[in-house]
Amino acid sequence: MSGIVPVILCGGSGTRLWPRSRAAKPKPFLPLVGESTLFEATLLRCADSAQFAPPLVVAGAAHLAHVESQAPTARVIVEPEAKNTAAAIALAALRLPGDAVMLVCPSDHHIADCEAFARAAAAAADLAREGWLVAFGIAAKSPETGFGYIKRGEALDGGYRVERFVEKPDLATAESFLAEGGYSWNGGLFAFRADTYLEELETHRPALAQAVREAVEKGREDDARFHPDAAAFARIEGESVDYAVMEETSRAAMVPADMGWSDIGNWPALRDARGADADGNVVHGPAELVDCRNVMVESDGPRVSVIGLDDVVIVVDGGEVLVTTAAGAQKVGKLSGAVNQ
Repeated sequence: MSGIVPVILCGGSGTRLWPRSRAAKPKPFLPLVGESTLFEATLLRCADSAQFAPPLVVAGAAHLAHVESQAPTARVIVEPEAKNTAAAIALAALRLPGDAVMLVCPSDHHIADCEAFARAAAAAADLAREGWLVAFGIAAKSPETGFGYIKRGEALDGGYRVERFVEKPDLATAESFLAEGGYSWNGGLFAFRADTYLEELETHRPALAQAVREAVEKGREDDARFHPDAAAFARIEGESVDYAVMEETSRAAMVPADMGWSDIGNWPALRDARGADADGNVVHGPAELVDCRNVMVESDGPRVSVIGLDDVVIVVDGGEVLVTTAAGAQKVGKLSGAVNQ
C-alpha cells in the first residue's frame, strides 16, 4: 500500500501576527512554537516513511525562497497567484496518481500531539480509500467563534459521516454546540483520493476544475518545481475547499482528532500554544512583569517592563511596536502597518 501524500499548503500573508509575521515572511516560516518553524514542524509530522510518501508543497512565488530554504528536497507547485484552497488542492491532485491519498495540511498550524495526528491521518486515509472526502474534526475545547464547526452523523468504520458543516457561529450558538455535543472544530485538514476530489470538484465547480486542468496541462517543470500556466489559472474564481467541495459533496466524512491543535490565528492563540507561567504570562525576549496576569511579551531586542496589566499583548519587532488587549488582537490585521508590510 502506497504512503499517504502530504499536500502542504503555503499561503496567506500572516497579518494577524503582525509585526512578527509580515507579508515578506509570514507565520509558516517563523519559529513561533519551539525551535522549528511551523512549516518545518508540519513536514516533520509527516516524516515517517512507513506511513507517509514524500510531501508535495503548494506555494506562491513570493514564498518559494522560504520553502526551498527550509525544505530543499521538496517538490513544489508554484501558484501563479493566490486562488484559495480549492484550486491549490486541485493543482496537487492533478500532479498525483488518481489513487493517491492526499493529506491536505495547512503549513501554519501547531499540533502538540504528533502521535494523535498520525493516528487520525491513518484513520482518515482508510476512509479516503473507500471513496470518502474526510475532514479532521478537532476536539472543541471552548466555544470559539472564529472557527467553523462539523456536526458528526452516523458512525463509519474509523469515523463518522458529516451531518453538516456550520460557518463561524456567534457565541451563544457556539456555547450550545459544546453543550449539545457531537460538534467539532473544522481545522482545515482533509484526506481524500486525488481522483475522488477531482470528480467532486468537476461536479460542483466545473469551471474551476476545467481552468485548473488547463493550467496543469499547459504548465512547465523546472527541476523540482512545477509552474502551472498563469493565463489559465487567472480565470479561476477563488474559493475555499470547504465551500467548493466539502459542503457540497454527499461523501463527506470526518475523523475525530484530539491532538493539541491550534491555528495560531492571533496573538492570544500563540500565547496559549506556547504554555504560560503560573500567572498565565508568556515572555519571549528581555522583559520584566510585575503583578501581571495573562500578559504576553515578545521582543526582538528592547527590554519591555509591564506592571499591573491583565490580558495584554506587547510585541516589539523590527522597529515596530504593538500593544493590544487580548480581545483586540482579533483586529491586528486591520492595522495599516500589517496590511502594507
